[in-house]
Amino acid sequence: MTEESEQDQTAQELTGVELRRLSRRSFLWAGAGVAGSLSLLSVFNKKAPDDGTGIKRVFRKAHETNEEIAKFLISGRNAPTFPAARAVEPRNNYHGITPEPDLANWHLTLGDAQNPETTQKFTLADLKTLPEVTLTTELKCVEGWSAIVTWTGCRFVDFARKYPPLPGTKYVSLRSEPEGFDEAWYYVGLDVESALHPQTLLAWGMNGEPLTTEHGAPLRLAIPTKYGIKNIKLITNITYETERPKDYWAEQGYDFYAGL
Repeated sequence: MTEESEQDQTAQELTGVELRRLSRRSFLWAGAGVAGSLSLLSVFNKKAPDDGTGIKRVFRKAHETNEEIAKFLISGRNAPTFPAARAVEPRNNYHGITPEPDLANWHLTLGDAQNPETTQKFTLADLKTLPEVTLTTELKCVEGWSAIVTWTGCRFVDFARKYPPLPGTKYVSLRSEPEGFDEAWYYVGLDVESALHPQTLLAWGMNGEPLTTEHGAPLRLAIPTKYGIKNIKLITNITYETERPKDYWAEQGYDFYAGL
């Protein structure tokens, strides 16, 4: 073997040794990194407090930051509107037991957390004395689908003008508490600015027809500036609130504001 060949062989052997050494070092560093990450995650899960609903407070704070940004960007803006000819029937994402409303005895209860004695009740006929509005807007779901729908009802802002909240009201709670259910079937909270947006409707009609049971008869919320999770069906109770009310999906970790 020539001197040059011996040098090449020696270089290859040294390279192999160096690669094995580097591989072992990389493996050790990777293992240390994984162990460190798991340790930090364990500490985070033990030490990071939740917000009372099982959601880590740090994540809730991130939602709140996003909410403030969304409010700034969306404030004063309207959702797009469309020709009624493009309206379709939206999906019904709830596949459990849909409450059958007793339409003959249904009424809407309005309360104010600051003055519970002022509770009022309205029939659908009462609501229809308010100016009727028809809007064709897009209903967007957090699952990724959307549908253009024509809604008919009264603007929440017109309802609130006739039945105003007390000064200091910051939120509106909307609940579905149908007969035969021991607790609210569904519930959402809105900041009062979103509730009073000119496109927010208390809707009793869809695509030129009365609401069906699966789509929220006799009254639902149509709020195109929010995702579908805020468009509560079968509304039975509305309460003006000074503190942020319960919200079904916010309790599951979703953003309370849910703005588009």
